[in-house]
Amino acid sequence: MLKEVFSLVLSLYTLLYQTIVPCLEPEMLSVNTIDRQKHLGTWYFKAAVSHREADIQKFRVLDNIVFTMEERANDTLLLTGHMRMGDNCIKQTWTYHINLESNDLELEGRPQRKNLLWSGKWAECSECIIFQEIEPPLDKEKGTQDSLHRHMLYARSSNSSEMVATFLKNAACHSMQASVTPRQEKEFCT
Repeated sequence: MLKEVFSLVLSLYTLLYQTIVPCLEPEMLSVNTIDRQKHLGTWYFKAAVSHREADIQKFRVLDNIVFTMEERANDTLLLTGHMRMGDNCIKQTWTYHINLESNDLELEGRPQRKNLLWSGKWAECSECIIFQEIEPPLDKEKGTQDSLHRHMLYARSSNSSEMVATFLKNAACHSMQASVTPRQEKEFCT
């Protein structure tokens, strides 16, 4: 009973707070109309946020991540990640297809996943991009919560503590309390 009352009070407080101090809304980028050339090249992973720890847990073991985005033929993007885990470098690639009738990218092999791009406005950073991944519940009949839902901040520069703080603050305003930022104690992998 006490837990339910506390939950209700906390919900009312959050609602009242958001009425007084509204959250900044992110600005979606339509992948079928953006200037792709502007988004090609090197991106540094700066932070990930979610409503649940499980959605961002895999980033906790990584020291740093750098990505390269390249355009391929037929509205296809190739994302290559170089991840540092301890003293080891891990390279992984993802292929995304741009559907001209949709606002999201389709990850090859995972057509159920929505991959959305947002401007760096949430981080007050013009040289940033936010990538959102959403997957529907595994059991659609019983599931009410997405099986994956996270936002990841990427920047053109490897140094960027102010933008990360702003990103985390704006995400928290939207009840995304789980967050992770890479330690960046070691060299980036190439």
